[in-house]
Amino acid sequence: MTEKTSFLSGDSFCAAWLTLPTGSGPFPTIVLVHGGGATHDMKLEQYETAFSERGFAVLSFDFRHLGESGGEPRQLMSISRYLEDIEAAIHFAKNHPQLDASQVALWGTSFGASHALVASARHPELKAVVVQCPMLRGRSPALASGLTSVLRLTFPILSDIGRQVFGLPRKYVALVGNPGDPAFVTVPGALAGWQSVMPEGYRFDNRITAASGISTLFYDASKYARDVQCPLLVCISDRETLMDPAIAVQVARDAKFGKAIHYEADHFQVYHSPVFDQMIEDQISFFAKNFEPANSLAVSR
Repeated sequence: MTEKTSFLSGDSFCAAWLTLPTGSGPFPTIVLVHGGGATHDMKLEQYETAFSERGFAVLSFDFRHLGESGGEPRQLMSISRYLEDIEAAIHFAKNHPQLDASQVALWGTSFGASHALVASARHPELKAVVVQCPMLRGRSPALASGLTSVLRLTFPILSDIGRQVFGLPRKYVALVGNPGDPAFVTVPGALAGWQSVMPEGYRFDNRITAASGISTLFYDASKYARDVQCPLLVCISDRETLMDPAIAVQVARDAKFGKAIHYEADHFQVYHSPVFDQMIEDQISFFAKNFEPANSLAVSR
């Protein structure tokens, strides 16, 4: 059963969804961290269902400025605020009466994998962290789109910076588009991939404040791998199109208790069968080994 809730974060709030398994708590908890520009409605329900059926509570949320969460301006991408939101989510999980404060783990997908990795480096008490199709360097999707695509965004970025300084309405650009479009990510197949994780009738706000891209270009979560003290599972898409998968391989090697599993998949196939079915079983097994109280529930249906 999933209950919609919320928690405070910084100057606003995050809309959140808490899914509890059957039985009596407190339950070990997995906090889901979604990808760049994505919201809860974009395929997180299947993870809530799969994990809760195996005995884990699941907390998911929309980052501030996105989806059903608060925050102005809308569609602002801020690394520092994203990390604050994860801190607030962990705090919520540790203080909820039906959740086990000593049994909290993180799960991150795509660009959210970066934030999950950084947060886990700051929280050695976490039981585990799992990342899939990880985007661990913010500049990777932009560079994969080509230098021309990056240069095309120079004027919108400068315009947005000026608007921000003078308190004017923000300048927006598309987050994802087809090759040649004025968007941050224009790798072939990226737009179709984003659309593949949207439910029918969903209205995706495909824009971000133009200056958002500056902070992401200098964001490198891979360097935090050596500081992660909890067990780390890196689910690697060997046909990744948004980042060199060798970076993810190195992260698994650098982490103290890192493990890598490879999948014959691109960035978006992980959200769909048959890749999803195998990957979710591997993730459940990994969490089960590190959530001791959940073992009996997680290994059988």
